[in-house]
Amino acid sequence: MASAAARYDVEKGGGGSYPPPPEQMYPQREGEREWVPWLVPLVVAVNVALFAVVMYANNCPAHAASSRRACVARGFLHRFAFQPLSENPLLGPSSATLQKLGALVWDKVVHEHQGWRLLTCIWLHAGVVHLLANMLSLVLIGLRLEQQFGYVRISIIYIVSGVGGSVLSSLFIRNNISVGASGALFGLLGAMLSELFTNWTIYSNKAAALFTLLVVIAINLAIGILPHVDNFAHIGGFLTGFLLGFIFLMRPHYGWMQRYVRPSDVQYTSKKYLPYQWVLLAVASVLAVLGFAVGMGMLFKGVNANDHCQWCHYLSCVPTSRWSCGK
Repeated sequence: MASAAARYDVEKGGGGSYPPPPEQMYPQREGEREWVPWLVPLVVAVNVALFAVVMYANNCPAHAASSRRACVARGFLHRFAFQPLSENPLLGPSSATLQKLGALVWDKVVHEHQGWRLLTCIWLHAGVVHLLANMLSLVLIGLRLEQQFGYVRISIIYIVSGVGGSVLSSLFIRNNISVGASGALFGLLGAMLSELFTNWTIYSNKAAALFTLLVVIAINLAIGILPHVDNFAHIGGFLTGFLLGFIFLMRPHYGWMQRYVRPSDVQYTSKKYLPYQWVLLAVASVLAVLGFAVGMGMLFKGVNANDHCQWCHYLSCVPTSRWSCGK
């Protein structure tokens, strides 16, 4: 029987390292605005503050008063003490507290019409370990993206990708609760990949940029096949961000940008974007709308996606001689 700690979906603990590709992958060209990032630091601050609120509401010493299990760091943290390690090894609250404050729970979303949990779950974390891993990843990925593309576009990709990850997770996982920003973070990774494709003409070392990014993505998706890690949230967030990157991260092609550096008497192309960029944007827009419509429709109808894909559960956990995936 699975331990209490295993009942968290723990995208938690699994998606800890998302090192971004080198800074050279984001060429800054003359004439382009470089934004001062403030959204990503704000999101980090909000996540930390919400974790403190969750721990305050959790109040382990009060709820464990009649239990033999000791709260972690009770003498130092008092009301903010962590649940016993046997229940939550990530140094955090109980699953009941997370569920009460907005964790993703399939039954409540489908049968109690609490669709808001698809959004609130991405702002909650299962423990200090989970929080630090995701926030470090957000800083490494998000700051550079916000510098290049601004807070509006990055915030849309972050939030919508998080919801996309929640939807796919709910379609495949029914018995665990889910919290964490990993789906949103994978959305930023997906957007980085589509940004590379849609802005292909501006990269001087295309092969190196593509290889580096694919390695980063592959490593992080591979981490998701470990037990108690919700790789469906990762995949859903990644696919959502990948489509949104074609829509929101399209940049003027190299020839058009040359008007800033060429002499005034030298002609340059008047087309800001190339035809293939518009095609990618159109296709991605259609797929994104259809994907969300179909996913939401299936979710609120109570469809179990595992019934339509017998092997898909291996995308989130691959059993080995060292561990089992459980039910």
